[in-house]
Amino acid sequence: MTTPPAPFSSEQPPAPEQPAAPAKKGGALLKKVGGVVVAIVVAVGVKLGLPHLTGDAPVHAKAGECVTVSGSENDPKVDTTDCASGKADLFKVIKVIDNTFDVNKCGEDASALAQQLGSDKFVLCLEEVPAK
Repeated sequence: MTTPPAPFSSEQPPAPEQPAAPAKKGGALLKKVGGVVVAIVVAVGVKLGLPHLTGDAPVHAKAGECVTVSGSENDPKVDTTDCASGKADLFKVIKVIDNTFDVNKCGEDASALAQQLGSDKFVLCLEEVPAK
């Protein structure tokens, strides 16, 4: 003969909690892949967009515009400016030669500055504007 189970009383401890269902493996994989995709997007955005946001991107000036050149010879900073500004290191762009880094194409009478903006490469042929 079996004994009947004891009646349920409020003094009995509550039933043990059921363990949580294990996390789906697909969800963890999705999080990892999503994290990698986000990291790649951020890296590409920084590489392509940061120079434009900080003003460090090369300037693709047109012939007739004036630019100032500052910084080192290996990393010049070029900014367009008003030709009448009288700033130091002010140059007028006399010619732009696209699809090359050959600074010799400007000739002996002009200064030249090779630049790259994205996939565009070009040389600015410059003539110094006398300071006022």
